[in-house]
Amino acid sequence: MAHIAKLRLLLASAFGPAIALMLLLTFAGYVVLGSNGVLAWGDYSRQLHSAKLELKKTQQARAELRNRVDALNPRRVDPDLADELVRRQLGVIHHDEVIVPLN
Repeated sequence: MAHIAKLRLLLASAFGPAIALMLLLTFAGYVVLGSNGVLAWGDYSRQLHSAKLELKKTQQARAELRNRVDALNPRRVDPDLADELVRRQLGVIHHDEVIVPLN
C-alpha cells in the first residue's frame, strides 16, 4: 500500500511539469514548423523577391505609358506619334510598311 501511495504522489507531482513540457514543445514546434515559423521565412523571402521584381516591371511599364501620355499632350503633341495613331485608326498603314519606334 505504501508503494502505491508513493507512486500516486510521484505521478501527481510529475503531472504539472509534464503538461508544461508538452506545451513548451508544442510552442517550439510552431516556432519552427508553423505558418509564420522559421521554415516559412525562406518562402516569404522568395515571395518578397519575386514581388519586388514584379514591382520593378510594373514601374517600367508605367513610366513608358506616362511617356506616351506626355507625348499626346494637346499643347505639344509629338508629330510622329500623332501620325502613327491617325494612320492606324484610319487604316491607311500599308501591309508592307514598317514602323520603327525610336527611343
